[in-house]
Amino acid sequence: MKDRLFGKDSVLGEMLIGILFFGTFVQIVGLIFFQEKLFYAIGLWIGVAIAVAATIHMAYTMDKVVEAGESKAPAKLRSYAMLRYLVIVMIVMAVYYFQIGNPLTCFAGIMGIKIGAYLQPLTHKILRR
Repeated sequence: MKDRLFGKDSVLGEMLIGILFFGTFVQIVGLIFFQEKLFYAIGLWIGVAIAVAATIHMAYTMDKVVEAGESKAPAKLRSYAMLRYLVIVMIVMAVYYFQIGNPLTCFAGIMGIKIGAYLQPLTHKILRR
């Protein structure tokens, strides 16, 4: 598993570190500027957990799509992506409906996927010294 996360050509572990770094940064900003700190934090970390799970699912999807072959790959890729988006939307709607946490910070946590992808070259450089 360590090779899968931090192997020679693995990007997954580096992206996960970027997502967690972003979540920590947003948490610190939230502690400084927001009144409802617990509501803010719960929404944020639900979003970060979704981002981590979605990133792992994307890596799993890429492995399955490559194994599927050229003819079945597009359909398999679409079905996995639609499943992932459906689950993400359902969780965010549950956060909003049941008022578990702040849905906007939940969305911000999910956007950690993007930040993790942008930070990946920097994370790669730091980890590979």
